[in-house]
Amino acid sequence: MTDPDNTTPAIAVDDVTVAFGGVSVLDGVSTTVQSGTFVGLVGPNGAGKTTLIRSITGALTPDAGAVEVAGECLADLPSRAASRRVATVPQSTASTFAFDVRRIVAMGRTPHVDRLGSPTPADHRTVEAAMDRAAVADLADRPVTEVSGGERQRVFLARALAQDAPVLLLDEPTSDLDVNHQVQTLEILSSLVDEGRTVVAAIHDLDLAARYCDELRLLADGRIRASGPPASVLTDDTVAAAFDTRATVVDHPVTGTASVTAVAADAGDATGHVHVVAGGGVATPLLHRLDTAGFDLSVGPVGAVDRDAETARALGADLVTVPPYAPVDDAAQTATTERVRRADATLVAPVALADGNLSALRIAAASPSLVVVDGGPVEARNHAGAAGRRVDAALRDRGDVVDADSVVDTVRAVVADTDAAADALTRDTLSEADPRR
Repeated sequence: MTDPDNTTPAIAVDDVTVAFGGVSVLDGVSTTVQSGTFVGLVGPNGAGKTTLIRSITGALTPDAGAVEVAGECLADLPSRAASRRVATVPQSTASTFAFDVRRIVAMGRTPHVDRLGSPTPADHRTVEAAMDRAAVADLADRPVTEVSGGERQRVFLARALAQDAPVLLLDEPTSDLDVNHQVQTLEILSSLVDEGRTVVAAIHDLDLAARYCDELRLLADGRIRASGPPASVLTDDTVAAAFDTRATVVDHPVTGTASVTAVAADAGDATGHVHVVAGGGVATPLLHRLDTAGFDLSVGPVGAVDRDAETARALGADLVTVPPYAPVDDAAQTATTERVRRADATLVAPVALADGNLSALRIAAASPSLVVVDGGPVEARNHAGAAGRRVDAALRDRGDVVDADSVVDTVRAVVADTDAAADALTRDTLSEADPRR
């Protein structure tokens, strides 16, 4: 039972160490989770997320350290008492018994039913409500062995909901779900937190974790490497260090929460100069990818304190800036024109279309080697009316329109074509100048 004064944390992990076969999985992990919060465990495979969850539930006894739930060690409690305090949804929901879904969900009421008693009408109502909430009521009479992996994941979520415990622990609850049901599941968990329950979930999708969790614990190599609100945990440096890959973190344009892009380690042997029309932070992942590939970069025009400007400076790119929130002035237009003229390829990021930057986009549209990153429906980012629509149409008509994942390969091809055209022009010029002709 949670502390009514909220002075005792819902979960307290104190210097927990776990090893299997002499290999350390958790190495002195300490953290607390306050009541009524949604905490996500994130990190690479093998980081210890599942082991930490099992240690909290009492299913695994640490080699050292201690775990308490609402001030009690679950391993010291009778099984039914522990199950009234914590409900779990495991990573594997495979079942060898062909129980129907309703019976599986009803198992969640076991801790609340007397050993010699029978489920009450209230228990039955709780089971039906849990199935409705997890969107599995239509599966109630089907054997659990005959539903899909994603459906089975939601069945076991319903079982945990029926358990009606104040703390809910989930290990990769969205791993087998399609995008729609991933969001539905996390919306359910968020609503439980709004009702006062505490939720801890291992989540592999960093964007979803940032969107729904109040706090994150980033695990790597058996330790907690960062802890706190998602914006403080998910940074370029922390994600890169934990996952051993280059990464860039920006604010998602729709949700406003952190969005993480892992940047593949391309060969780094690309040549050529690429000018990137940026703004609003949308070009940052693209800049990292192009820089990793080896391209020489120029960027702009962009606000002097824009996230894309910060990224360009960090990468040592040639940068054209304007004052914050100012339109593109004559000097910036001239500087941008010069860089587009010199570039082997010009890349237009999916920037907003506004009166202040249309002139820069028109300059980009005149490039003979143009790549445009698809930003989706123009109306979603058009703030310049008919003029914005005309500029967007011109960009799409004159450039190669690609998604973000195809940018490096497309720019490579465009630069190669530019080089080939330049070589051909040089050969023609030399041939015409040959005095033997």
